[in-house]
Order: sequence, then structure tokens, then C-alpha cells
Amino acid sequence: MTRGRFITFEGGEGAGKSTQVQRLAARLRAHGHEVVTTREPGGSTGAESIRDIVLKGDADRWSPMTETLLMYAARRDHIERVIRPALERGAWVICDRFADSTRAYQGAAGGVDPAFIAALETHILEATRPDLTLVFDLPPEVGLQRAHARAGAEMRFESKGMAFHERLRAGFKAIAAAEPGRCAVVDATASMDGVEEAIWSAIQARLAAHG
Repeated sequence: MTRGRFITFEGGEGAGKSTQVQRLAARLRAHGHEVVTTREPGGSTGAESIRDIVLKGDADRWSPMTETLLMYAARRDHIERVIRPALERGAWVICDRFADSTRAYQGAAGGVDPAFIAALETHILEATRPDLTLVFDLPPEVGLQRAHARAGAEMRFESKGMAFHERLRAGFKAIAAAEPGRCAVVDATASMDGVEEAIWSAIQARLAAHG
């Protein structure tokens, strides 16, 4: 059986990723694919439990290093129980955030040593790597305004301050620049329909050979 495709959506707060995950899933299903939509932190029962303690509470509840370890504990469970089995049966997996979020949030914005994060990637991800990563880019002030408009309990990272979010945006841009074969930058200031079409164009250009 042919392995499925693994697509990840990345970017700062309020970028509109969740809406576009559902739009892309519907489009791929219309083309006859089995599609699994999931998210991080979370996606499996154990990982959702970790999500609950990582995303809630005061901004300084956890240090960036502790966040990194919690994220990778959740990620390993998610890979083992959801992502890898789906890919092995030929499904397309669309994940709202994956390892690049740790690189950007805890690494570029939080100051955790990139070499430490890279070592965790090697041992935890193993061969489970995205085929395509869509990096949603928009000014942090716009994203934070959107995020606060839909404010809920999971607001730890939104409360970290503008300087953190500026480093975060720069971190995602650096990831996309370093890995242009895997990453496509999407202008998240465009209309929802415009973003959807940009995503579909990237899928066709990069993954068309896989149907």
C-alpha cells in the first residue's frame, strides 16, 4: 500500500489555520482521498491531556524548556497512535501545528537551544516528517487581535507579549527560508478564499504526483 501524505499547517496566533485545515480536508475528500485532520499539542487522548496543562494558565506557568519536553511527550504519543497508523494505511494527514511550532515557539521565541530541539526531533519523530508544510504569515499585531477576538481558556501564548510574537514570526520565516523544498509561505492576510486557493496551488505544485 502506498504511504499517505503528511501536510502540516504552521504560523503564529490568529493566522486562520484551523479554518483552512477543514477546507483543505473537504477538497481532498472530494478528490477521493481518506483524510485525517488533527492538531498539536493534542490529537490523541494522552496528548490532549498534555495540551490542557500546556495552553492554560499564566504565561510563566512553564519555562520554555519544560514546554519543549511537554510538547515532545505529547507529540510522540500523537505520532504513535494517530499520525503513523494513518499514513501507513494510505490516508492523507493534515495537522494543525507540528514540530516546527516547537522550533519557533520554544526555540526562536523562547530561547531553547536549537540543537537540543533538533536532537529531540531525531529521536522522537524518526521517519515521520511532513511532506509539505504551509507556513501562514501575517503581522503579529493582526494575529493577536484576531486571537483575542475569539479568546477562550487556551491563551497562555497569546499573553506572552509583542516581542515574543515578533521573534515567533521571524522564527517561522527562517524555517521556511531554510527548507524551501518542504515549506510554502502563505499570505494569511488574504481573504479566506484567497488563502484556500494559495494552499491548493501549493498542493498541486508539490504533491500532484501523488494524486
